[in-house]
Amino acid sequence: MSRITPAVARGALRPGVLLIIALFFASCTGPRSESPELSDHTVVVLSLDGFRADYMESIQPPNLVRLSETGVYAEDGMMPVFPSLTFPNHYSMATGLYPDHHGITDNTMLDRETGKRFSIHSREAIEDPSWWGGEPIWVTAENAGITTATFYWVGSEAPVKGVQPTYWRKFDAEVPEGDRVDQVLDWLDLPPDKRPQLIMFYFDSIDAIAHTSGANAPETVAAVLEADRQIGHLLDGLQSRGIEDRVNLLVVSDHGMTDRSQDRVLALDDYVDLEKLEIVTTTPILGANAVDGDVDGVVNMLKKANTHLSVWRKEDLPERFHYGWNPRIPDIVGLMDEGWTLYQTRSYMEENLGRLRGATHGYDPELESMRALFVARGPLFKSSVEIEPFECLQIYDLVTSLLEIQPAPNDGDSSVLATIVK
Repeated sequence: MSRITPAVARGALRPGVLLIIALFFASCTGPRSESPELSDHTVVVLSLDGFRADYMESIQPPNLVRLSETGVYAEDGMMPVFPSLTFPNHYSMATGLYPDHHGITDNTMLDRETGKRFSIHSREAIEDPSWWGGEPIWVTAENAGITTATFYWVGSEAPVKGVQPTYWRKFDAEVPEGDRVDQVLDWLDLPPDKRPQLIMFYFDSIDAIAHTSGANAPETVAAVLEADRQIGHLLDGLQSRGIEDRVNLLVVSDHGMTDRSQDRVLALDDYVDLEKLEIVTTTPILGANAVDGDVDGVVNMLKKANTHLSVWRKEDLPERFHYGWNPRIPDIVGLMDEGWTLYQTRSYMEENLGRLRGATHGYDPELESMRALFVARGPLFKSSVEIEPFECLQIYDLVTSLLEIQPAPNDGDSSVLATIVK
């Protein structure tokens, strides 16, 4: 297997550009075919929430391994953006933007300008377009005349810039993952004038089970193998239709997982008077505002308190996080060391410590345990290529190049993944 090292991603907001290779294809193939045959530029993206990159080696899911051996594979994983949480990372893949720029800065947010609160469990917030900035790939594609479909992809349940996918589904964790695959195949069976050329869908079981059982628990291993079985169901469906070599399939994840421990816990009220704080979110990321405005005082107090919690004023966060200027980010940002858990109060911690188990994420994106999955195979991808880690926001430019459409301005660098395209 050959190995390709992508360029370093740029951090500044800039206008995205088409990949040179996309222009090559456009010049060679001419206008899009109107025949009933599936276009070689059809793209299907599947996200396996919580699939840690090293599960490929430790669990050896057979269908994913087969894809990695014949397609493009990031053996050392894909790097999440900060924070390594589900909503920020899925929406960064969709828009090519850092959370600072697309506005989904956490799974839980307070917008102090409007007083509104965002939670991933709030149907009202999820469907409110005012939370969702940037331009998701399905909006870019629909505006370019391409039919799109999403099955639970973060951000697709709100009309961003007034546009939604032609087909989309409201999230329901009770829908079996096999039914989700069946819907993807049904979409591909539609006549050409109704068939989506971009499909993005999502499995949540690995993340849910790892949170309760642990990153490497037998239950989590079983969830990985079941998700892989459903990927096999998808591949069999493509093969039976004679289109396995016509679909560009990307299988990704949003972040990894690391186990928690009852020996690695902190109580916030041991170090600071909670009446001084307006807490927005905790563990492993602390987001809080100083009630009396004394941000420096709170930050200095917490810095002296414990070495397992790093704390910054938002404007002082490490540059590599690309995080801190968005008004939705609280004035005080803390980050726990890997595997550590932060409780607000000692009394609550002592009452619930016996129930602390399982794994979580949200830690420093540079940790190997936070690395995500990237595997791709299809007619536009090179074969048997291994690439170095890259940031997940590069997915946006990659998909626009596969679809041969002009990307919206974004934080990615179209040269980073250009070498994996034929």
